[in-house]
Amino acid sequence: MAAALPRPHRFDVYVACGGLLGGLVLMGLGLALRPADEPLVLLPGAWAVLPPLVVMSGCELLRRAAPRTALLTGTAALALDTVTQGSVATVLMFTDVVYAAVLYGPPASARRIPRITGLLTVAGTVVPYAVWRVPEALLIGVVIGAVAYGPAATGWIVRDHRDAAIAARLHAEQTALLAEMDRREAVVAERARMARELHDMVANHLSAIAIHSTAALSIDDPKTSHEALGVIRENSVDGLAEMRRLIGILRDGGGDREPAAAPTLDGLDALVDGARANGLDVTLDIGTGTGRIPAPVELAAYRIVQESLTNALKHARPGPVTVVLARHDGPPVLDVEIGSPCGREDGPRAPGSGAGLVGMRERATLLGGTFTAGPHGGRWTVHASLPLAEAEPGHGKDPEGDRP
Repeated sequence: MAAALPRPHRFDVYVACGGLLGGLVLMGLGLALRPADEPLVLLPGAWAVLPPLVVMSGCELLRRAAPRTALLTGTAALALDTVTQGSVATVLMFTDVVYAAVLYGPPASARRIPRITGLLTVAGTVVPYAVWRVPEALLIGVVIGAVAYGPAATGWIVRDHRDAAIAARLHAEQTALLAEMDRREAVVAERARMARELHDMVANHLSAIAIHSTAALSIDDPKTSHEALGVIRENSVDGLAEMRRLIGILRDGGGDREPAAAPTLDGLDALVDGARANGLDVTLDIGTGTGRIPAPVELAAYRIVQESLTNALKHARPGPVTVVLARHDGPPVLDVEIGSPCGREDGPRAPGSGAGLVGMRERATLLGGTFTAGPHGGRWTVHASLPLAEAEPGHGKDPEGDRP
């Protein structure tokens, strides 16, 4: 099957029809570029102008769909028109074909056409003057420059501006896309941070409430039930206070603040006392060389201890729970280690989702530290190493670990 001809653009059809109609009107009026007796005119007569005019009109139909084909065919038609009396419409349509070939053609053609037409303009100026030695010979180069190089240079300028506008629009779209991606990542990161804080602040109290309420329901002893209700009330009041602080900070819109009361290591004594009140046998050992700790590291260490005590309350066997904090130099790091007896066979137990371990690991990783959690020598050990110097976020190791 023969290849189908490209369909011309509607504007190109208007240009072709207008050029053909204008050429026919000029031919009917007897207006031509050269007299019939000029030596260059080999085909005199009005009808000799018609074939190149019709061919050039057909080239206008292809000015956008097939610009290189239109230019080559139009060049042949212009050469034929040169040996006739000539038509202004044919010449004008050829300048538009040259312009369109640069503007709509392939990049290689768009670069070559202005160079070729520029060389032809120079040659058309220098060679005739060198042969005839008359100033009028310079007009040949002027005509070639006006018919060929001028439209080609104009097409190149317009194409350059068009490509620059397209590149600027693409850059703007990419910038908007990157901004949207950054916004989504920021929203996801903020949601993860809020989830960590909410879990760490409330899970401890709710776990204690669940365990003591189960004990109160399962043991028929008024004294035990009274003690359990006291612990339940204390944990519920503390949990509500934590929730109020979180909600208050969220309503204030303080995006640059931690969504909590920013607890420090000084609050570990109160935290351990609360864990002892909930029934854990906790021993706290804070090294004397801890010194001044950056606020983000203090917050992460506090939350890791808090969540580890919550997990010990929910999952550990009865036995001693140790909390050890120590500072090491070169490079300076704060080591946090919490150990508790592995497993629990009987007694009330609160369900867990594994979010606590994920949150602790995220806290250590965001500070550029390391985190491990797992059984070791019959005890469940949580160990976090938090750099005290500034570290690039996200460079901490992230080993897998979960409590059975």
